[in-house]
Amino acid sequence: MTENEIGRIVVDAALAVHRELGPGLLETVYEVVLAQELSDRGLKAERQLPVSITCRGITFDVGFRADIIVEDKVILELKSVEKITPAHKKQLLTYLKLTDTKLGFLLNFGEALIKDGISRMVNGLDESR
Repeated sequence: MTENEIGRIVVDAALAVHRELGPGLLETVYEVVLAQELSDRGLKAERQLPVSITCRGITFDVGFRADIIVEDKVILELKSVEKITPAHKKQLLTYLKLTDTKLGFLLNFGEALIKDGISRMVNGLDESR
């Protein structure tokens, strides 16, 4: 399954979760429910996965914790805030670069309409596929 195929399922699952729960809950609620929704749709979705990074010869066993990693190919960064800031997008882009992952989604469940809270970020993804 390609990153883009996974991405379509992620967006559809996020819409379903937001439709059911609405905005304004804690981020962890959406994380648990979205991971289960993705699992129900046949995808491997790992929550709060510790990701190691190496910088200048120093290895950090837990450089960051990914909210959800889907099929070892797509990183999901979840928020439940009034508005996404440029810093939120930079955070996800850093995660993509550090893990050499090609696709990520910033999902803000704090928006009244989840479609306004979905940001798709790429890191060298071949868009022709």
